[in-house]
Amino acid sequence: MYYDKSKPLNKRNVIEFLKSVGIEVKTNTKARGNQGLYQKNRIDIARGIKDDKAIEVLVHEFAHHIHYKIDKDFIKNGGSIETLFDTTSTSSIKKELINITNLIDKNSRLQVFSDAKDDASKTIKRMQNAIKRDYPNFLRSKKFPEFEKYIKNSDAKYLVKYDAVRISKGLFFKKEVVLSIKNLEKDFPDMPKAFQIYIRLCSLQRKQLKLARRMNKLNKYYEKPTELFARFVQGYFSTPETISTIAPITVKRFNELLESGYYKELKNLFEIFAKKY
Repeated sequence: MYYDKSKPLNKRNVIEFLKSVGIEVKTNTKARGNQGLYQKNRIDIARGIKDDKAIEVLVHEFAHHIHYKIDKDFIKNGGSIETLFDTTSTSSIKKELINITNLIDKNSRLQVFSDAKDDASKTIKRMQNAIKRDYPNFLRSKKFPEFEKYIKNSDAKYLVKYDAVRISKGLFFKKEVVLSIKNLEKDFPDMPKAFQIYIRLCSLQRKQLKLARRMNKLNKYYEKPTELFARFVQGYFSTPETISTIAPITVKRFNELLESGYYKELKNLFEIFAKKY
C-alpha cells in the first residue's frame, strides 16, 4: 500500500487513507442514530459532526474493521480480549480498558441512570413510610390485603400495573375512558390517601426496574471487548500521553503487536497520522 505520509491529520485525509485500504466511507448518513457505524468494509459517520470528532469516530470504527480482520465472529459474540491482545493475561488489560472507556465516554458511567434510580429508591422509601402511618404492617415485599380488598371492585386496579389505560364503560352505549396516575386524585377522589400513594409506589417500582434493565444492557455494550478495544485505539491515537499514563500495560502490549503487524493496516494509520506510538 502506498500513501503519502506527509499529509496532515484532517477528516478528508483520514477518509482518503481508509479508502486506500479498501473501505467504503459514507459521510452523509444518520449512522443509525449513532455517531459512527461499522459494517463489513464500510464505515458510516453521521452528518454534521465536527472534523475533530469525525476523526475520532473514523479511528474508532476503523478499529472495528481491524478487529473484524483478526476475528470475523466478533460481530456475533463481541470478541475477546485474549484474541485482541493475543494473550491469556487479560485481567489488568481489561481494568485499564474500562478506565479508558470511562475517560473517553462519560456516558459509560451511566450517571444519569444511576441518579434516577437512586432518586426513585429514596422516593419509594418516603412513600413506604407514609403508607405505614396508616397501615403499620405494610411491607413492599408482601401483599397489601387492605388495598387489594378496596381495589377489587374499582377501575383503579388497572393503574396498579399501568401508568395509563383506556377502558370501555357501559353495557349498551360503550364509552372509552382514559385513566392515568397523573389524575388519580381527580378520577378517584374517595380513595384513601395511603392507597393513592401505593399505586404511585407501584409505578415507581416499574420505573426502577426499567432503569435497572437499561443499565444492564448498556453495561454489557460498554464492556464488550470490541468496544473497549475501539475506544482504546481512539484514545491512544488522539491523546497518547494520557492513555499511556492510565493504561501502561495495555499500551505496551498494543505497541508490541502493532510493530509486529498483528493489527494489520492499523500500523499504517498510526505511522501516517498519530502523534506517536
